[in-house]
Amino acid sequence: MKRIFFVFVVSSACTTAFSQKLASTKVPQAVKEGFAKAHPNTAATWEWEDANYEANFKEGGKTMSCVIDKRGTILETESPVTFNELPAGAKNYVTQHEKGGKIKEVAKIAKANGAINYEVNVQGKDILFDANGTRIEKPKEKKEKD
Repeated sequence: MKRIFFVFVVSSACTTAFSQKLASTKVPQAVKEGFAKAHPNTAATWEWEDANYEANFKEGGKTMSCVIDKRGTILETESPVTFNELPAGAKNYVTQHEKGGKIKEVAKIAKANGAINYEVNVQGKDILFDANGTRIEKPKEKKEKD
């Protein structure tokens, strides 16, 4: 039984690694060039984000991501921040509504139009705030088929 489980784990890991590499080959050249222009000499892994592409990468020691459309335009860039860097309204909301909730991640999202949002992941759910710390509804994500 242990041997079957081990074979299953190894084959799953190989399949996952192959899928990630295969997904990277499906990223259009314009998308890769748009990313490279903004983040030269930076390696990225790729995912779907709605009908766009998401590049996950490290820069300045921080794990970041960019959402890029099929033309290579960066739509938004997400970078980690601390809870204390959130606007007061966002900190108050999380403190009051998520009492005792474990905060997994806090991020600043810079949109292409210059707008800034903040995202707080508490107990597996994302809460989105505008630059003033007012909670906003996060749009539903669409999954696109390959």
